[in-house]
Amino acid sequence: MRHSVASCAEAAGLAGDRLDDFVVAVNELLTNAVRHGGGVGRVALWSADGEVVCEVSDSGHGLRDARQEPSVRPPADQPGGWGLWLAEELTDTFQLTTGDKGTTVRVSSRSSLSKS
Repeated sequence: MRHSVASCAEAAGLAGDRLDDFVVAVNELLTNAVRHGGGVGRVALWSADGEVVCEVSDSGHGLRDARQEPSVRPPADQPGGWGLWLAEELTDTFQLTTGDKGTTVRVSSRSSLSKS
């Protein structure tokens, strides 16, 4: 999956560290969807308005402590809880929606091909 995301994001204009960061962020979201969202996740990837966008969804029971503010870096000795934080840190935008029917996270990074 990482190779597919990298290939599509690169074709949409991400390169270098921006590309690497985006792929790591999406990988973390996919891992969370499978691990915590019932074993199955859905991914959509597209480019729009100079950004590469990825949305990862699952059908799990949702996050109990869904945050509305930017995440705080987990303690260094904490073995888990790094995925969402990393995804937010490594991308330009981060949106999380969660509830009893699952969780969806959308991230985006500005493409080097964009005019801004």
